[in-house]
Amino acid sequence: MFAPPLQRLIDELSKLPGIGPKSAQRVAFYLLKVTPSEAGLLADSITEVKEKVRLCAVCFNVADEEICQYCRDSRRDSTVVCVVQEPPDIAAIERTREYQGLYHVLQGAISPIEGIGPDHLRIRELLERLRHPADGRPPATEVIVATNPNTEGDATAMYLERLLTPLGVRVTRLASGLPVGGDLEYADEVTLGRALGGRRQMGA
Repeated sequence: MFAPPLQRLIDELSKLPGIGPKSAQRVAFYLLKVTPSEAGLLADSITEVKEKVRLCAVCFNVADEEICQYCRDSRRDSTVVCVVQEPPDIAAIERTREYQGLYHVLQGAISPIEGIGPDHLRIRELLERLRHPADGRPPATEVIVATNPNTEGDATAMYLERLLTPLGVRVTRLASGLPVGGDLEYADEVTLGRALGGRRQMGA
């Protein structure tokens, strides 16, 4: 429909999550209007993030060093670990200013329909981390399961509860206030803050 280079750009943009063909077309035509230097900045930032950003060796959050900023911060409370599905969930929780503990990112949730089982997630690393703290800090005594309040998140939370309770740690889940079926990433600060403050012990 368009010149091959433009059509290729539209096709690549349409592969992005939340970007349909019409949105991809609008973005592509916008990029045609920007200056070469502005387009270069965008291209360079994409290249840089692919080259420099990795997963934290401890919690599997995104980082530009081997260890992320939260795991490096000695002021954070190592006795509490908040387990989330994806890195953007950490940003959502940090915006509440209600939490000062550490994190662990599962990189997904259990979803049999999509063929994602426990072995596809960073659950084994979480168990190892709880059993053998490596940085000399006090070990975790509480794990907050902050998976999304939907079918996959609830299934993941129940699976984690069965694994973690025998380890002697307190396993809690975010309190009500989060919309059922929603994603943690899109919750507002007040709602998420109340849910974090009113978390409850799982299985109680």
